[in-house]
Amino acid sequence: MNSSQAAQAEAPTLDNQKFNACLDNLVQTGPFAGVKDTFAQYRPQQGDPSVLESLDYQPEFAKEPWDYLASLVDEERVLDGINASNQYADVLARIESEYGVNRYDVLGVWGVESDFGTKLGKKDVVESLATLSCFGRRQSYFRGEYVSALKILKQGDIDKADFKGSWAGAFGQTQFMPSTFLQLAQDFDGDGRKDLVNSQADALASTANFLKNSGYQPGQPWGYEVRLPASINAKNDRKNKQPISHWRSLGLTLTDGSPLPDSLASAGLFLPSGKNGPAFLVGRNFDSFYAYNASENYALAIAHLSKQIENQDTNVEFATAWPTDDPGLSRKESREVQESLNLLGYDIGEVDGIIGDGTRRAIQKYQADNGLEPDGKAGKKIHQHLMDSSAKLRQAAQQAEADETSLESESSIATGSSSSAKNAEAKSDSSGFLQNKSLMAIAISLLILLAIIIVSRRRH
Repeated sequence: MNSSQAAQAEAPTLDNQKFNACLDNLVQTGPFAGVKDTFAQYRPQQGDPSVLESLDYQPEFAKEPWDYLASLVDEERVLDGINASNQYADVLARIESEYGVNRYDVLGVWGVESDFGTKLGKKDVVESLATLSCFGRRQSYFRGEYVSALKILKQGDIDKADFKGSWAGAFGQTQFMPSTFLQLAQDFDGDGRKDLVNSQADALASTANFLKNSGYQPGQPWGYEVRLPASINAKNDRKNKQPISHWRSLGLTLTDGSPLPDSLASAGLFLPSGKNGPAFLVGRNFDSFYAYNASENYALAIAHLSKQIENQDTNVEFATAWPTDDPGLSRKESREVQESLNLLGYDIGEVDGIIGDGTRRAIQKYQADNGLEPDGKAGKKIHQHLMDSSAKLRQAAQQAEADETSLESESSIATGSSSSAKNAEAKSDSSGFLQNKSLMAIAISLLILLAIIIVSRRRH
């Protein structure tokens, strides 16, 4: 059984009878009183058991920070962010002016949440929230989101066909939860709807409005990476904000050794991997990123991506390296891992650069077959091992692809030559036709002239 079949075999199930009984009870409760018709119109026939798996596994909390950031802030995403900043420059300038939020911070959220609108999620929001309202942890929270989702459908801002998102019910270009949508969504393009799915202007302005309402301070950076003196007894406590003068007195500097700037009135020390890894002084705007998803790793991803886009810098490494000998993979490297596994006979299915359960199981099987610790981890070590093992196969595949391209090119040239010959023949025929047509016109003109002369003489 290959990894994709194993994944299907291990998919969870839920009791559909209990699900429907739960929905029957829910619709009779007070919070659903104002949306009973909408509830009935869009009531799911069955729950989605896959969302219960996701409920218990959230990578922003489960992964090491270097693994989590590697795929979210890579060269590809920075380049996409730079392109987006140019493409939507006018909209972003208006948003910056109206909400006081730096355009690059808005882009950071957009990039992390949906890869600039390219990955909006495929889960039916109503079905996901209905399932989470009846099974698993935090049912009361998800019931509130379920009601909010039905209110959104009732007021017509989002079409049901577009109402798709993450396993937890977040949706749109910048992944708002339904309750957050009702509180903070904006109609920035002026069409009378707050459409966070199809309108970039609405989505980006709504994000800026969220950050503003989360205490964002205009004109301030989120923070910056710093260098710690060897003697400092530092601990991770970003909430303990101190004046910048306090941190200067302890010997902290920017990573190049220059003094800390005065761009922040106060800041807290953030050590995502302890004293031996990258260190940051973060201000109130970093906290507003945190409010978006309540994860420090997530907030750091937004902060880092926004800074790289602003600086137009695709080198995403921090000045201080992560304290690991097996850093995480970019999406390009993840695709290379998947391609190598497929070439070596460990079928992972589609190569998409997303390390899911199927890829992890294939890595684990490969590790076991090659005398490695079968931990299933997708890091630089297994990437290098797979690249070495598949080098010849990769070269053969590339050669085969090149040969196929060459054959297609030759076929195209041959077809083009045949077409050229036909075109030349057609042109020759056309030229002959036009030449004959001209001679006929001359002959007809002469006959007409002769007739005129004869008629004239007869009259005389």
